Amino acid sequence: MTESVPASMAASPADLARARAELEPAPPAPLLALWEVTDGLATGAGVTVYSAGCIGERNTTYEVAQYAPGHVLIGDDSGGRGFLLRADDPGSAVYSSDLGDLGPEDFEVESADFASWIASLHPELRPEVRPELRPEDRPSPFG
Repeated sequence: MTESVPASMAASPADLARARAELEPAPPAPLLALWEVTDGLATGAGVTVYSAGCIGERNTTYEVAQYAPGHVLIGDDSGGRGFLLRADDPGSAVYSSDLGDLGPEDFEVESADFASWIASLHPELRPEVRPELRPEDRPSPFG
């Protein structure tokens, strides 16, 4: 487990609207659920989960739509690796990839699901503590 810093407050409605407007595909449901609790987070080990206010810029900068269609870059390790989710799958695994080569064929699985990954980064956000972050408790944005 990594040492983590306290989570910030929830994302503002304006930042949530900005993230939805700037990301194509739309932000995955588990990430939206996290932003309702905390607007991103950072760990002592350098792992960052992007805030709603900056995720659009990060995905544009790394040209995620071009190189990893159907995925959303959700964070990085401060050392050149990014973390991604499939946008159309609320139960998506968390993948990692070199930010200079975002081809999905080279992705590595970091965690079986977003909630488990977040819990490993920030114990106060474990699903048993924050049940609203469990994927099965979130309505699918896809109907």
